[in-house]
Amino acid sequence: MKEGLVCIIGHPVAHSRSPLIHQYWLRTHRIAGDYVREDVLPANIEAFLDSLVKSRYIGGNVTIPHKEIAFRKVAKTDAVAKALRAVNTLWIEDKNLCGANTDVYGFLTHLDRSQPNWSGRTNTGVVIGAGGVARAAVYGLIERDIQNIVIVNRTPARAQDLAAHFQRRATPQAFAELPKLLGNADLLVNATSLGMKGQPPLQIDLTNLKNGAVVYDLVYVPLETGLIKAARAAGFAVVDGLGMLLHQAVPAFEKWFGVRPQVTSELRKLIIEDLEKDAAR
Repeated sequence: MKEGLVCIIGHPVAHSRSPLIHQYWLRTHRIAGDYVREDVLPANIEAFLDSLVKSRYIGGNVTIPHKEIAFRKVAKTDAVAKALRAVNTLWIEDKNLCGANTDVYGFLTHLDRSQPNWSGRTNTGVVIGAGGVARAAVYGLIERDIQNIVIVNRTPARAQDLAAHFQRRATPQAFAELPKLLGNADLLVNATSLGMKGQPPLQIDLTNLKNGAVVYDLVYVPLETGLIKAARAAGFAVVDGLGMLLHQAVPAFEKWFGVRPQVTSELRKLIIEDLEKDAAR
């Protein structure tokens, strides 16, 4: 078991629930440590990362918009980060800054626990979005050998770029094609910010969605998005986005503190209560 100070690095970062998650685990395991926020402007991120090895921190998380820069700055990284070209977890090893990406782990673990054996029932997965979260989702589906992976985006060129990144193991499609694609979708993933608090809604007619499909919305503010509500009302199995956040934190905490924590109902309740307080403001 180790002790120390860890931070989350992003801009903006005040909204992050990561401190609540990791502080809960620090209390649970009686570890002398803390987890704080570091709001770092894009103009300052390279200098901040360069100074991290000699700083008071033993490691950190990286969030928007710094994950790609963090990948370029680390001395050693894991296979997932190399595939995504993005790092969300940092630690110090032999006086070197090292990095990993735990987003795919979080994406798959929450899906596995929410919908056991989903991959055996999934021939076609449709991912809406072409940003960093979508990249993690597509990689996770490739890792589980899903045969047909479709990337749908309002800007077709971005969907094409993401498909090209994975050597055309996924098929890019324009958003206008989504109604036709839903008829074959065993898994529908929203990997955009649409439906998030303060963002426009994700407007999808689920009438054509394949019977028995699973709907996974990676947005967790609000926890029950418009897409989740519509899917549940239509009788589809749903998976919310909070679990991905919770599970991606597990291997990071273990890397820093030498203890593998658990995602418990108590922890989930703690984060939901905080989200509800924020929504009431």
